[in-house]
Amino acid sequence: MVGVYVESYGCTRNKADGEIMEAILVRAGYDLAETPESADYVVVNTCAVKDPTEHKMARRIKELLDSGKRVIVTGCLVHVNPDVIDRRVSGMLGVKSIDRIAEAIEVAERGGKLISVEGWRERNPDKLELPRLWKSGVVFVVPISEGCLNACTYCATRFARGVLKSYKPELVVKWVKDALARGYKEIQLSSEDTGCYGFDIGTNLARLLDEITAIEGDFRVRVGMMNPNHVIKILDELIEAYQSEKVYKFLHLPVQSGDNEILRRMGRNYTVEEFEEIVREFRRKVPGLNLNTDIIVGFPGETDEAFENTVELVKRVRLDKINVSRYSPRPGTIAARWKQLPGWKVKERSRILHRLRLGIAYEINQSYLGKKVEVLVHGSGEKGGIEGRTFNYKEIILDSGRAGELVEAKVTGTTATYLLGEI
Repeated sequence: MVGVYVESYGCTRNKADGEIMEAILVRAGYDLAETPESADYVVVNTCAVKDPTEHKMARRIKELLDSGKRVIVTGCLVHVNPDVIDRRVSGMLGVKSIDRIAEAIEVAERGGKLISVEGWRERNPDKLELPRLWKSGVVFVVPISEGCLNACTYCATRFARGVLKSYKPELVVKWVKDALARGYKEIQLSSEDTGCYGFDIGTNLARLLDEITAIEGDFRVRVGMMNPNHVIKILDELIEAYQSEKVYKFLHLPVQSGDNEILRRMGRNYTVEEFEEIVREFRRKVPGLNLNTDIIVGFPGETDEAFENTVELVKRVRLDKINVSRYSPRPGTIAARWKQLPGWKVKERSRILHRLRLGIAYEINQSYLGKKVEVLVHGSGEKGGIEGRTFNYKEIILDSGRAGELVEAKVTGTTATYLLGEI
């Protein structure tokens, strides 16, 4: 029997796509290999959000081919920059063609090469109507939509995922119920931008959350990244939905820059003031909010003053976590055509922001020392001990605990990136 191994990179959305492909392969009679080494084919489900990630994907594909593996490439890279993909691969499928994965291997077995990289206009299957491979664990990812409504000048992902296609609420709820019935305890709602969910089908994220939290059972919901320009349209309704104890008090709200002119050049369609208004209202009505954001440094046109505005925003807002990215031009984007900042300056600004965000995060985490917090236990962690997530989705390493349990833990120690606790 032909053995296939699927390895997925990048966002939780890609993880879900990987599980869909695994289910399709099993239905088609293929054997899922336990390791890439034991497989006849390796499906590399790629990410292409940044330039370094693209290089990592290209290296991995070449490495597998050089080792004698046959490789099918899927995911965002085949849309964003197919030229970096080794020509020896046995097939290439776009993000809207993952339902053809078994066909791609059949074609390869006959000596052909299936290349299906359609855009959203030509092909856009509802992925919640495709099968998923059920695995044991605590966390289950439920995609709620594909694509987005933004047109950021630096983003190439939209070339792969296309414009917003929200999945029907009843389908999302069905998948959540099925996951809970199989013992999963944490549902991660995933999308390129959860904030605009439903805008194309006459509903919104807050209403979806209300439907999900109305499901019986003791479980938790983690809402994925949402952009400020959409959140502000449903702010009051969304905050009300967050009052449910089933929703993690976690908000991933990417600001990207603390300077309004840079936000305008980025095509972000909100202001720093609107970002701060959302934060202020959430913090006022959602106690213990864990606020995460993304910031790009070194964007074309970012002056010393613009960067300083970002630094001041970080000091003012004091975020729990900041994902700092050095700007890198992506193929086909508007910003890639603009004059780029010197690499040394981008690195310097990244280091400044990184040191600042770690200091603030450590101080915030120190405020948890000695407190008791609710924790959903995930299981054995990479850092040793037992990993869990607090009521507001902070990572905590426990001395004991059984996967899937909801426990009360006392915080006994902290770092800048996680807590330590005991039951």
